[in-house]
Amino acid sequence: MNDVPDRIPTPCPSCSPDLETVHEVLTEGGGALTVRCSECSHVHKVQPDPEREVTLDVVVSQEGESFTANVTAPEDETVEVGDEFILETDEVLSTVRVTSVELDGHRRVEEADADDVETVWTREVDNVAVNVTVHPQDGSRDDSRSITVYVPGDYEFEVGSIEEFGDDEFEIDAFVVRQDASGYDRDRYDMEGDTGIAKDLKRVYAYDEQTSAWSAW
Repeated sequence: MNDVPDRIPTPCPSCSPDLETVHEVLTEGGGALTVRCSECSHVHKVQPDPEREVTLDVVVSQEGESFTANVTAPEDETVEVGDEFILETDEVLSTVRVTSVELDGHRRVEEADADDVETVWTREVDNVAVNVTVHPQDGSRDDSRSITVYVPGDYEFEVGSIEEFGDDEFEIDAFVVRQDASGYDRDRYDMEGDTGIAKDLKRVYAYDEQTSAWSAW
């Protein structure tokens, strides 16, 4: 819903029918604004200019699969990598994050006005899959293994904390942040107490809490 400004420029039928003057917005209702002229205090109604919208093609990545949907947006609204919005279709209702903005000619940019955008590439962030590389306690990287954990997008991981998912228990050693994440000042975090939320993380590195190495069988 658009915010109604406190003042708008519009012609006054009483003192300036051919020129715009500043008007104070008194009320909104029935699709019209009741305004008062700052020059002569005449009160009258005006119809606000309708905001032009454009339809955007949105590609949503969701757990290794993707689908296409459409959304509408004001034509002068900026679409930017990292933006999040709620996508509602007949099939899905979820929060998605913009991962890439595509213009005409398959050009990829960080941001653009909605009117210039051909396709918005996104990923679902309500629930996410986080890749975790687990090292044995002895630090042998040759015996490292990769697992995937499924958590809510706002689930917090902290360096130094111990996590347990099913049969896996590990201590977080570091994590790497995705390019579309905001609010971080570097890509990799490995100091005890560093935190990141699941939807922002590209990979987590950890040490196994159960054994120093894995059996071959």
